[in-house]
Amino acid sequence: MSPYLNQIKPWVTVICTSYNHEEYVVEALRSVVEQDYPNVQLIVIDNGSTDQTAERIDDFISSYPSVEFIKNSINIGLNRAFNQGLALAQGRYVIDLSADDVLLPGRITKQTDLFERLSGPYAVVFTNAAYIDEQGQQIGLHYAVDAAGHARAKIPSGNVFQPILDAYFICTPTMMMRRDVLNELGGYDETLAFEDFDFWVRSSRLYLYAYLDEVLTFKRRLPNSLSTQVILPDNNLLSSTLTVCHKAFERCHTPTEFKSLAKRIRTFIRKAFYAEQFELALQFGQLLYSIEQPGLVTSLILRLSRLDLPINSLYRHYLKWSNQVIHPSGKTGLIHLELRKQIK
Repeated sequence: MSPYLNQIKPWVTVICTSYNHEEYVVEALRSVVEQDYPNVQLIVIDNGSTDQTAERIDDFISSYPSVEFIKNSINIGLNRAFNQGLALAQGRYVIDLSADDVLLPGRITKQTDLFERLSGPYAVVFTNAAYIDEQGQQIGLHYAVDAAGHARAKIPSGNVFQPILDAYFICTPTMMMRRDVLNELGGYDETLAFEDFDFWVRSSRLYLYAYLDEVLTFKRRLPNSLSTQVILPDNNLLSSTLTVCHKAFERCHTPTEFKSLAKRIRTFIRKAFYAEQFELALQFGQLLYSIEQPGLVTSLILRLSRLDLPINSLYRHYLKWSNQVIHPSGKTGLIHLELRKQIK
């Protein structure tokens, strides 16, 4: 396109990271190249896949020579892989796409148009999403919608620092982010096991978020997804979460913000206890004491954490039983888990 058109249609970089996504990666990449937006830079990073993912990518991009492809010989972690793509990004805006998710038609155009209309220090435009299963069948929505397709609840927008401390409410793959903000923050924190909570805490303290009320992404829910691993005793998600909670503590300004963080910490104390990461539960407790005195239930959990009780197996059986009793359908159970995670 001419330099003039490039100025009025800013470039958008999609960074697609893959790891053992051979069944889904082509659909993800096709959803990018078939967008109606003219200026899209696609960067694909295969993070040491042990299946045929890299071969599927090679076959696909043979028809799209402008696609940039990085092959990592080993899995270097999601955040470090994304930062590889960020170092090559030229777009004004960036989308972080997992190779098992799908952009719906018109997404880039709609988000870019909103970004360009916004005034003020906005860093993120996010949207609603539909959840799909392994076969691509829709199993629910991130935000429940009315007959017109609009979110039933009021979705936080603008200054979202406190809502982010209150609860998980943003569907991560729906975000379009300003590249200069990502660069200012140093990209994703490569010491962490995940990216979203940390990015939200660091960016929302400084910048605003805008919600676009449409379903513009398919988010795939898989049995081995990262969110399902938090109950496992050897997971490193909770230790990363403790690091982010310390960052949030340093950024809290008001009593209500500290109160929201304390509520979140109490949840993570329970999660660490159920995962038999007892020392970590006590470390969360120390941070909580910096804000408030724990209530009766939290104090009891912290005391029990000193006893190294074999609780994890029992807890996992309980989760399996509760999902079967409340939602016999496996698909509905996934939505129940998602909603329960948002409530917590």
